[in-house]
Amino acid sequence: MSVHKEIKKVTTNVLQEMKRRGEKIAMLTAYDYTMAKIIDSAGIDVILVGDSASNVMAGHETTLPITLDQMIYHAGSVIRAINRPLVIVDLPFGSYQANSKEALNSAIRIMKESGAHGVKLEGGREIKESIERILTAGIPVMGHLGLTPQSIYKFGTYTVRAKEEDEADRLLEDAKLLEQYGCFALVVEKIPATLATKVSQSIQIPVIGIGAGAGTDGQVLVTHDMLGMTHEFSPRFLRRYLNLYESMGNAFKQYIADVKSKDFPSDKEQY
Repeated sequence: MSVHKEIKKVTTNVLQEMKRRGEKIAMLTAYDYTMAKIIDSAGIDVILVGDSASNVMAGHETTLPITLDQMIYHAGSVIRAINRPLVIVDLPFGSYQANSKEALNSAIRIMKESGAHGVKLEGGREIKESIERILTAGIPVMGHLGLTPQSIYKFGTYTVRAKEEDEADRLLEDAKLLEQYGCFALVVEKIPATLATKVSQSIQIPVIGIGAGAGTDGQVLVTHDMLGMTHEFSPRFLRRYLNLYESMGNAFKQYIADVKSKDFPSDKEQY
């Protein structure tokens, strides 16, 4: 019997057990009540309330503009919808980098005001104090290495990270450090598959990949991307399970045509 089917509520311990048994972890993003309810009913393990809401929901070019208040709003909407999955919330840019006290205050606000189950921070050794301070309050922390979108202006590109040996060595070291600091899991984004596999095998905590190959302990995708609601974005790692952009567009066109032709509403669709 898989851990996935056995448990009614996913916790950080459950994810640890899934890694121990070699059972893959499935994670998707959600930012609103309706979508989260559907994802929960499908049996997802983890929902990430990602700062990708900045792109997907608000139309910003980067993840940088989204605020802590906005992340709390999205997280609360998701929490009200779910029963089973672990819900992790991104600490947005500017809410934890300045100092560890600010990081703790931001994390407390997310937990207290949204009811979420943990937070995710981008970075390695440079955010050690923030991670440790958040953990002292009993708040679970998920790490994030590789392509860290909040650092886009430092990198200057969204290309694959850690292809060079120096950066790969540093990433592996950072992964081990994040485990030592007390992170319960780690996301690795857009790094070579061989490196991601090595990271997963080198640490005891679950490693969840996006654009990092099949050797990680789980996978995460942005829901709007995998449903084909977005169509401008087509990285190699993205599998589109539906083409909702086209299907929804056709439905809207049909509705417009039915209204214009007086086909809608019919006699049966009125009181």
